[in-house]
Amino acid sequence: MTPSALSTRIWTFLLLAFLPAGLASAQRSQSTLVWVSRAGVEQPLAAPPHVYREPRLSPDGRTIAIVTLEDGLQIWLFDLGRETLSRITFRGNNAVPTWAPDGKHLAFWSDIDGPVNIFWQLADGTGGAESLRSSAYFDAPFSFSPDGQLLAFAEVNPTTPGGIWVLRMRDRTAQPFLQTSATLDAPRFSPDGRWLAYVSNESGRREVYVQPYPGPGGRRQISTEGGTEPVWDPNGQELFYRDGDKMMGVKIITQPTFSAGKPTVLFEGYLLSRQASPNYDVSADGQRFLMLKANGVLTVK
Repeated sequence: MTPSALSTRIWTFLLLAFLPAGLASAQRSQSTLVWVSRAGVEQPLAAPPHVYREPRLSPDGRTIAIVTLEDGLQIWLFDLGRETLSRITFRGNNAVPTWAPDGKHLAFWSDIDGPVNIFWQLADGTGGAESLRSSAYFDAPFSFSPDGQLLAFAEVNPTTPGGIWVLRMRDRTAQPFLQTSATLDAPRFSPDGRWLAYVSNESGRREVYVQPYPGPGGRRQISTEGGTEPVWDPNGQELFYRDGDKMMGVKIITQPTFSAGKPTVLFEGYLLSRQASPNYDVSADGQRFLMLKANGVLTVK
């Protein structure tokens, strides 16, 4: 694949990932942040409306990292206690914020050096972005292991539809975890670090799977009628995903052997991700969901 074709593929990926379905590229719908209970009861947050994507709760639950689309793709932090919104990225395009377990660092993809690669920086805004991986392909981080030593990421590679890799933070080396002829994305470590949830279209449609990390062992299909945007309950006993705009929950048992229950619809509605990265997050007790609610206002850029 030529550099021009690869660039086209990457930016097509970006448009699919971040623009709402059914809207021209120049129009983006504003949304607001809301808490939603498992029963679908909604509670708005004080964050002002923006063209938001990818809310991520910090490990202590006090801060939300979130992407806005009004000035390219940029990452902001919303302090839940002080109800303040502050921007932490300023150059290039930056998205898919991923908290490190220490709550002090945020990993994300960025094009500040040209190719879209993985960076991280201190969440308090001090210092600059540090490169974690340099690659000719599109790499997007999704999940740290519980001890912060590993970072699971997805790669768009012109030689394969997709792959899931794991970056060792100690020496910044990366090893492939899963590479098939299918498109793979959204890898998320389980809270105990022993499993990786991910999305694959190997069946002909996108479904959520779980596979032991680092292995051995085969995959287990979790969704049954299509699934995207997997997020673990922080207690590790449930896995959530989206089936269309339905929020689904699946009970998970890992000891003495792995088993998954029947998917259950918790509630419906709220903004979907256009590609891989979840457009929601889950509270520490697994009882509330941080969702994006479209407010119908279009921002023209």
